[in-house]
Amino acid sequence: MLDPDDLIVTKTDLSGKIRYGNRTFYKFAGYGPSECIGTQHNIIRHPDMPRTVFKLLWDTLKSGDEIFAYVNNRSRNGDHYWVLAHVTPSWNEKGEIIGYHSNRRAPNRAVIRDHIEPLYAALMQIEKNSGSPKDALAAGEKHVSDLLASKGMSFNELMFALGI
Repeated sequence: MLDPDDLIVTKTDLSGKIRYGNRTFYKFAGYGPSECIGTQHNIIRHPDMPRTVFKLLWDTLKSGDEIFAYVNNRSRNGDHYWVLAHVTPSWNEKGEIIGYHSNRRAPNRAVIRDHIEPLYAALMQIEKNSGSPKDALAAGEKHVSDLLASKGMSFNELMFALGI
């Protein structure tokens, strides 16, 4: 479990391959730098994370915006750890996105228990019940879109409204 002062930092290229991780990242991931650099960031993806959340994350980043999201990561030894991720595009001097930067902090446990776990469980069920991976993402996106519309918020606004 992350302490309030822990900060996990990673940087990736445009395809999501890790280009940098700080010591805290390697400590929680359970991998060394030589095992991670050049590897897809999903090396720490927990199987209980809905694909819909990652699609939202990538769509947001590719549009040039930042995103805040609760993410359940998996360590090499099979343990898991929740984080509140703040992911932003990295830009070059020409204004082009050249990669992504992620800072992850200790999450608000009550928000995870009361809001995020039920939402992600619903998304996982929706994805599981869909006929194809494409249908699963479409159904998951509709669920999130309907939730945000009912609250009149963007995804980031919802994360802040739940509490960080």
